[in-house]
Amino acid sequence: MRATFLYEAGDVRVQDTQDPVIERPTDAIVRIVRSCVCGSDLHPYGTMAASDGPVPMGHEFLGVVEELGTEVSGLSRGDMVVAPFAYADNTCAYCREGFQTSCPDGGFFAAGVGGAQAEAVRVPQAQGTLVRLPVGEDSALLPSLLTLADVYGTGHHAAKQARVGARTTVTVIGDGAVGLMAVLSARQLGAERIILMGRHRSRTDLGRYFGATDVVAERGQEGIEKVRELTGGQGTHAVLEAVGHMPAYEMAVGAVRPGGVISRVGVPQYEAAPVGFTSLFGPNVTLTGGPAPVRAYIDELLPAVLDGTVDPGRVFDRTVSLDEAPDGYRAMADRTALKVLIRP
Repeated sequence: MRATFLYEAGDVRVQDTQDPVIERPTDAIVRIVRSCVCGSDLHPYGTMAASDGPVPMGHEFLGVVEELGTEVSGLSRGDMVVAPFAYADNTCAYCREGFQTSCPDGGFFAAGVGGAQAEAVRVPQAQGTLVRLPVGEDSALLPSLLTLADVYGTGHHAAKQARVGARTTVTVIGDGAVGLMAVLSARQLGAERIILMGRHRSRTDLGRYFGATDVVAERGQEGIEKVRELTGGQGTHAVLEAVGHMPAYEMAVGAVRPGGVISRVGVPQYEAAPVGFTSLFGPNVTLTGGPAPVRAYIDELLPAVLDGTVDPGRVFDRTVSLDEAPDGYRAMADRTALKVLIRP
């Protein structure tokens, strides 16, 4: 089969590789119908050393079940399914509490099990991971359904962890797909005001469509001051940080109001960050977030996608074939595409 590999920073290749096979009785083999490039893929795409490659890429996919291990029930060959970017048994203590990303029997796609930017993938813990979808391969809903694999659930996680609700004011940092889904999720949870920090007009216009009430294009201290100006000098109850770089974290610290919450879902590209008296402790600011347990949210978010109440698939603004995946990476790295859909 054909699959995407990252050899080093800037060097993505699509090449022939071995077909996935059932390795454990809890596995399934899924033929991929739609995949995509994630903003988090751009971190290694921009920095990975040649000595660390090649590595398979991709962790978001829709597909059709082709084979099932002997211990997998509740699924059938031919089922259309969506998979969260982290596989899990969905039965352990952590899974039952809604933290499937911490499942002892779980893990992440692309990291050791094969990437989803491919023609097929092995799915460990298939019974607990895969969610059957009542659509066919030609459904117009596929782009929106694909967002349930990661970005929609991740934006929702950011808002839930930040305790967003009615009368909450929110700042979203980052106008990528996750940031825009955080805007949508904050609106769905009843946020009173949603300030989107981003400077790409086509993206912030989409952010307004999803529910942003204000847009701040400024960055750094200037951006912080603009948020505070919009909120009467207070800052917002919640800051949803969807970037992962230190300047974004620093803006979050500056934009949150006393007693507020910073919720990070951008994969942090740093270890040390301000958490002392003047930054978080003194103003009683809560720091939360983490890799989204997307499986915990799919059942909750799916109905509105199926009935067309929401259209999160609008974040996809370019479609490429699998062999064109390197072009998709370049487009996202150059900010000429928001999120690239891959059709194997």
